Amino acid sequence: MAKGHRITITPSELHLEVTVGGEKLAVSDRPVLLDETGLPTRYYVPPEDVRTDLLRPTTLQTRCPFKGQASYWSVVVGDEVRDSLVWSYETPIPGAEGIAGLMCFPNEQVTLTVNGKQIA
Repeated sequence: MAKGHRITITPSELHLEVTVGGEKLAVSDRPVLLDETGLPTRYYVPPEDVRTDLLRPTTLQTRCPFKGQASYWSVVVGDEVRDSLVWSYETPIPGAEGIAGLMCFPNEQVTLTVNGKQIA
């Protein structure tokens, strides 16, 4: 890892709801919180807590030096498509195994509600 850069992965029992375009995309009572230097907390949830019927796989893949290679899905709500909005690290690098196979959403592009309170 880069000097001073850290990730912390913490399982939780928070009640998380993720909404996109007025549709609940995910509801989970077992999100995993990932805190990374310089970024807001990211909420990773098991795929079985996500409305995968609203997801379409994309060919986009990115590589993070702190987590590994990510795959992406677009979200389709009605006639609206939000390209590459959801990501997952299927086989993260050592030190990031706690998010393996979980799905994440960019806080800036979805509505996140944690324990009944909407967060920015």
